[in-house]
Amino acid sequence: MTTIQSTEARRLRTRVAVFACIVLVALGIDQVTKALAQLHLSQTQARVVIPGLLSLRLLRNPGASLGLGSGATWLISLIAVFACLAFIVLLLRTDSMAWTLALALAFAGAAGNLIDRIVYAQGFLNGRVVDFLDYGWSVGNVADVYLSLAAVIIIVLIVVGKPFNAVRSAQEAQEEAEAVVRSDSGQGGGR
Repeated sequence: MTTIQSTEARRLRTRVAVFACIVLVALGIDQVTKALAQLHLSQTQARVVIPGLLSLRLLRNPGASLGLGSGATWLISLIAVFACLAFIVLLLRTDSMAWTLALALAFAGAAGNLIDRIVYAQGFLNGRVVDFLDYGWSVGNVADVYLSLAAVIIIVLIVVGKPFNAVRSAQEAQEEAEAVVRSDSGQGGGR
């Protein structure tokens, strides 16, 4: 194995370790907060945390965000499974720690809600997600916060032009430059 390959392998192991640590901590926080919500909150009475902004109220949501798709919970669960697999594939393709962070948060959010759909299932992947953060217009959970935060980070990374794979981007830039040089030398030679 060349030095470049061993360096890349070590960097990949580091990104995978960071991804795994973030996911484990995030999933732990998500599941603990959901367990506490089920123990201490009521579906009928909200506990105001910040008046007009945030209350705590237990809700078991069969659908996705804002209750959408509540009749197709199994489909939402399958989409979450595929999303988690896609986040792992993307992790293996990026060389950016910032993108690794975003992917870890997205994975934790999708997996956190998928765990609920499996644990609280009454049939094939048709369980309900434990929501308890009531914003007045929507009720969510910590996994939803992770998904939102991941989306914001991804948008910022795209806006600031952070490459998903800097090594591949550098190789593509070099190939483009070489192609330009070849085309320029080909045009100049005919004059």
